[in-house]
Amino acid sequence: MKTTKTLQLLRHARAMDKTSEQRDIERELNSIGLQNSTRMGINFSKKKEEIDFIITSPEMRAKTTASLIAEQIAYNTAKIHVNDEIYEASIRSLLKVVNQLKDEWDSVLIVGHNPSVTYLAEYLTRGEIGDMTTCGVVKIEFDIESWAEVSEGLGKLVSYEYPDLLNF
Repeated sequence: MKTTKTLQLLRHARAMDKTSEQRDIERELNSIGLQNSTRMGINFSKKKEEIDFIITSPEMRAKTTASLIAEQIAYNTAKIHVNDEIYEASIRSLLKVVNQLKDEWDSVLIVGHNPSVTYLAEYLTRGEIGDMTTCGVVKIEFDIESWAEVSEGLGKLVSYEYPDLLNF
């Protein structure tokens, strides 16, 4: 029986510039990134977005983005899953993450990095998004029985939102 599954791909919010003694994985959000993550979370909450599962890249900037959004939608931050495969992922490796999602989850948010989140969104929808902005989120729906079925062109691009579009 086919159901609608919703995948939201979110590029992490704006981060501080990397210092010479800092590893990329340690980069934190700057003040705009912190504010925009909270705003996007409020936007999810206002729209009553149901998120069954949140997965994030292991980088500090992605984990913080995911946590701030989770707080706004009353999602238990301790249940955010960190997946090392999301960092510097190819379309193939990100698609593998999606294909391995549990079918009990109807709505999943993945917080990752460009260019891979943009490339995956375009691959799944055959749409043209361009360069996804920081803290931008693409919502894609699939009429499928299992996440394992997700593949090229099967998704319907529902929306692409980012902080500058929000009116609050």
